[in-house]
Amino acid sequence: MDIARPERETQKRVIALFHDELGYRYLGDWTDREGNSNIEAGLLADWLKKNGYSSAQISRALDILHREADNHNRNLYGNNKEVYKLLRYGVPVKIEAGKLPRPSI
Repeated sequence: MDIARPERETQKRVIALFHDELGYRYLGDWTDREGNSNIEAGLLADWLKKNGYSSAQISRALDILHREADNHNRNLYGNNKEVYKLLRYGVPVKIEAGKLPRPSI
């Protein structure tokens, strides 16, 4: 897909903002990467593990995130809205019946 020049320039400015000013790591242009996904489960799992979450919590949170992102009963806007809520407010994850070991992921 050929992106119009003005749109690509805007993307470059946004990348610079996130990388240079906000300190995010830029992973490159993955447009044509095999296995490209809107959810990078490996990177997210590594980050969650580093922040003290158990493998069971991470697995459950990723399952919920994928389910909301790929819900075919909603339109793209609805899926994005639900994913945003999970990212903004956390994913409530129970690993034992009736217990929430941490408020949410």
